[in-house]
Amino acid sequence: MRYVLTAMLLTASILSAQNNAQTPRVLGVAHVAFQVSDLSTTGAFYKNLLGYAEPFSLNAANGSPTIAFVKVNDEQYIELFPGDATSNGQLDHFALYTDDLAGMRKHLLAQQIPLLKDIHLGRVGNSFLTIRDPDGHYIEILQYSSTSLSARSQGKFMPSERISNHITHVGILVSSVGTAMKFYRDILGFREISRGGGGGGQPDWVNVQVPNGSDYIELLPFAGVASAVDLKTQNHFGLASSDVSKTVASLQQKTASSLLSSPISVVTGGGLPPRANLFDPDGARVELIGPSSAVLSSTTTSSP
Repeated sequence: MRYVLTAMLLTASILSAQNNAQTPRVLGVAHVAFQVSDLSTTGAFYKNLLGYAEPFSLNAANGSPTIAFVKVNDEQYIELFPGDATSNGQLDHFALYTDDLAGMRKHLLAQQIPLLKDIHLGRVGNSFLTIRDPDGHYIEILQYSSTSLSARSQGKFMPSERISNHITHVGILVSSVGTAMKFYRDILGFREISRGGGGGGQPDWVNVQVPNGSDYIELLPFAGVASAVDLKTQNHFGLASSDVSKTVASLQQKTASSLLSSPISVVTGGGLPPRANLFDPDGARVELIGPSSAVLSSTTTSSP
């Protein structure tokens, strides 16, 4: 029996390795995009309060702004779109990046994943395609180009005073962890790194990491129909902080703290890294999260 079990585990390992080898690489989170009521006000939140720079923006034919790009690092951005009364503060989409977009397209079609938008060249100069996950979240998968606006900004527009230099994760509401796992793990090649909370064997959250990097997606199970407030407070993104308490204290001392829609408090314990939530002028949630000294276990009882 021991030999049979060993053979089964070896076979499973080989099949897993073959599947990962066939799946084009997913290197990390490229950007998160939110709809906002006012580009100037929300832009001030990210630039004046959080310390980021806006290396470029896109305008409509009439000259009105359509997208503002806030730079976190050379591979990661926050995109801001003008929204409407019902969508302000909502996550519009998020993007992953690969070094083989054509291969990713072939892989997605082989897995019968519909392409909402096929590969095309974006106005920034990077090629991307668009799909949706089982819960309807729009996902762009892009490949960076050496001639794009983002490439021309390499090494620039990264102020030393910005509160973080890395988007660690994107958190999204899902109706079923099992269904979401079939998409992110079985099709895109993500791997589960931690889960916790919940009762009756159902987790409050599951973290799945990109196969070729450190960034991850936080799956947040949610029963029923999410309200506009639920969508704002649960769909979110995380920024790495080496010292969350120090970062929060720095934000509270800034004269631009009037841009904070609510006070910030640091949460600790539960086997999780220190963390704090702040909200942009439209109520979209940004999570500051400290370093984790150990991989979280499935018995963790506190949610992020």
